[in-house]
Amino acid sequence: MKDRKNTPKRKAKLVLKNGKVFEGFLFGSRRNAAGEVVFNTGMMGYPETMTDPSYKGQILVFTYPLVGNYGVPQLNDSDDLPLYFESQKIQVEAIVVSEHSEKHSHWNGYQSLDEWLKAYDIPGLYGIDTRGLTKILREHGTLLGKIITDNKPVDYYDPDTDNLISKVTISQKYEYGSGKKRILLVDCGCKKSIITNLLDRNVRVLRVPYDYDISNEDFDGVVLSNGPGNPVVYKKLVETARKLIQKQVPTLGICMGHQILALAAGAKTYKLKYGHRSQNQPVKVVGSNKCYVTSQNHSFAVDTKTLPKGWMPWFENLNDYSNEGMIHEKLPFRSVQFHPEATPGPVDTEFIFDEFLKDV
Repeated sequence: MKDRKNTPKRKAKLVLKNGKVFEGFLFGSRRNAAGEVVFNTGMMGYPETMTDPSYKGQILVFTYPLVGNYGVPQLNDSDDLPLYFESQKIQVEAIVVSEHSEKHSHWNGYQSLDEWLKAYDIPGLYGIDTRGLTKILREHGTLLGKIITDNKPVDYYDPDTDNLISKVTISQKYEYGSGKKRILLVDCGCKKSIITNLLDRNVRVLRVPYDYDISNEDFDGVVLSNGPGNPVVYKKLVETARKLIQKQVPTLGICMGHQILALAAGAKTYKLKYGHRSQNQPVKVVGSNKCYVTSQNHSFAVDTKTLPKGWMPWFENLNDYSNEGMIHEKLPFRSVQFHPEATPGPVDTEFIFDEFLKDV
């Protein structure tokens, strides 16, 4: 196990577009990085979080003061569905922590956080006042930022204008399982746990790229997965969802998939001030007192007031009352903004998959 105590610290800084500068020290890869600076308030689950494709284009700030203490499990690169991760590589542009653990201790710990970051050429910044940084992001909203490790210039990068899904979707179709029902999974940056939740329910899963022509495929239902970026960028994906609505194909949207389905139905989306990124977001079933604690990771939300006739809000967020899901009055369409598969986080809402399969 490597110990960095005798390694000279290398200074680096996080520069926000509003002019604020946070100085700290580098670990992981020694390179510059740029992206949208966002924060996650989860207390654990950094391997799953950092491999979530929805974080593509973002510099992730962990608010929990110590990160890396239980190390990182081993990834078998040949695994299509890695056991301990949500994809096969780190997806964030960089991470920022108050303190990272130089040593780790866990039965499943294969390498340190520092070693893992280096393996995927991802920079990390520690020694930062993450509490002060998070307060800025809460008050101002998410900001563009860049990590500078030397005097080489690096431009700010706005992921909201980019086609991020094209960078995280699979390159060709792939099928899993052997159940009687066949579910088409449109991969917008799909978390592994969505696939495993479907497979656990004895269905076949046909996973296809986000821009795949699905017209010649045979399937019983469709899942539109989570993914990164601004939903209005993906016009072809919205058109695909619109065709599913016209054909009344049973459809479940998750996170980005929820936003895509909403746009296809005729609703509008907007950007939240600082998004929802945590494992303890409370949501309520609209019209009841039933509440759930959910895992979330998103910047955009559906405007409930723009839902067209026939579509009803299904869940709402109890912190800011933003939309957390929708369902059609009569037709087999439903979607949620949160992650019913969680990982990391509570699995209280896994029943969403069962409700969808009842539609199928």
